[in-house]
Amino acid sequence: MLLIWTSFILIARVSAKGHLSPFDISFVRFVFSGLIALPVVFLRGGWLLEQLAPDPRQAFKRGAALVATAGIGYCSLAYSGFFFAPVSHAAVLLPGSLPLYTAVFAALLVGERFGRARLIGLAAIVAGNLLTGSASLRQALIGDHTWKGDVLFIGAGMCWALYSVLCRRWHLGAVPATCAIAIGCLASYVPLFALAAAGGLVPTQLASAPWSEIAFQAVYQGGLSMFVAGVAFTQVVKTFGPVRATMMTAVVPVLATLLALPLLGETLTVVGVVGLVFVTLGLVIGIRAQAGISRTRPASG
Repeated sequence: MLLIWTSFILIARVSAKGHLSPFDISFVRFVFSGLIALPVVFLRGGWLLEQLAPDPRQAFKRGAALVATAGIGYCSLAYSGFFFAPVSHAAVLLPGSLPLYTAVFAALLVGERFGRARLIGLAAIVAGNLLTGSASLRQALIGDHTWKGDVLFIGAGMCWALYSVLCRRWHLGAVPATCAIAIGCLASYVPLFALAAAGGLVPTQLASAPWSEIAFQAVYQGGLSMFVAGVAFTQVVKTFGPVRATMMTAVVPVLATLLALPLLGETLTVVGVVGLVFVTLGLVIGIRAQAGISRTRPASG
């Protein structure tokens, strides 16, 4: 899961320099993942609706919420962000800040409370976010557009955080949640985008992009990123809870940022380094705090 998350950041940044727009990439992702999920869902009858909720109307509402957060919302915002901001910003504001966004939603929706050590960790993540954001705002004064990517990354992170908390609240399994997103996006985003693109309402480069690029995005984004990483992450959320699950991404910001230096030729400022250090420190403190809680709990049975 961590390997795919790290590669997702790097590949999404590289994809921003390719032929496909962020909405094209989302379209390809949803077509491929939807075609994978279709036989799983239809061969098992009403299994998916039963997994989402006992009442069909409630099941549809939950499915729509999953599609809006982890599907259309996350992908559209995250892919768009890489067209403006570098990997170092994505690493801090996406996986690096997920515990912060998740903690807010967990407190609001499932009543989760946090100890002093966890709050210190979250404060460090806030400090890292502020440092990264302040650097972008200063550059905006001279016409730089990195701040737009930062805003999009924050929105994407919030979408994924809300999704993880909803899965925990509704006790959703990893496979049903991922299948619901795949089928929902195939039934909503794919036809709407196709019609809008055909009518010239939204720009698309699908007709002119190389088939190799489209095939790669389909397999990686729709297969590995959507199904393999998505199912793995949702299972971790179900087992350990949303906040602890997002804390486990501690290695992703540092690894993605360091790999982007030689692989993508990106640079890292002093402020960027300090922001990354704060976020990583916050993640490590959160993990250690959760580990301490686990050791003090009495064994069951």
